[in-house]
Amino acid sequence: MENVVITISRQYGSGGKTIAAMLAQKLGVNFYSRDILKMASEDSGINEELFGMSDEKIRRAGWLRTLSHPYEGKLLPPEDKEFVSDDNLFNYQAKVIKDLAQKESCVIVGRCSNFILRDEPNVLSVYIHADKDFCLARAMERNSMSEKEMQRKIERTNKYRSDFYYYHTGHRWTDARDYDLCLDSGKLGFEKCVEEIEAYAKIRFGK
Repeated sequence: MENVVITISRQYGSGGKTIAAMLAQKLGVNFYSRDILKMASEDSGINEELFGMSDEKIRRAGWLRTLSHPYEGKLLPPEDKEFVSDDNLFNYQAKVIKDLAQKESCVIVGRCSNFILRDEPNVLSVYIHADKDFCLARAMERNSMSEKEMQRKIERTNKYRSDFYYYHTGHRWTDARDYDLCLDSGKLGFEKCVEEIEAYAKIRFGK
């Protein structure tokens, strides 16, 4: 097996993105997050702003939270009236993620990448979480807000990530069955999380 891809899903404030970047650096591989939107824009020819607007629609539209349109992989051509629909925009992101998994070892954060790559044998999926106090304390270090404002931001962001995941997968974001490994960064610390992921990958993939 030439490529190994590690996907990271994370609660806000848990340090999941930092852990992903540390892991990628340690393994000497590329790290991908929201830059997938730019890559999807370049691949499809659709304005990058539309990808961000699609995310924001799920963030703001309460009625969308009761719906799900699980990803099936179909891409619509430019002449189709649904070419810039939310589903097709997500499908182009998924195409980028699948292409990356085929051509290189890398670490991918979010974007339902664990679900998109769930049938690929070279993928290790990880969920990073921590308790409320840890997430709040860490988020407060990085933002100029009151504790009450920061707690609301954490709750809103986690709700958005949960809604985004459910809409595009039909699964629950926090369901451990969707991941190979779930780690509490508050108990382990970032370095130990990186070590645990690396150790798991070595056992599973032999490298």
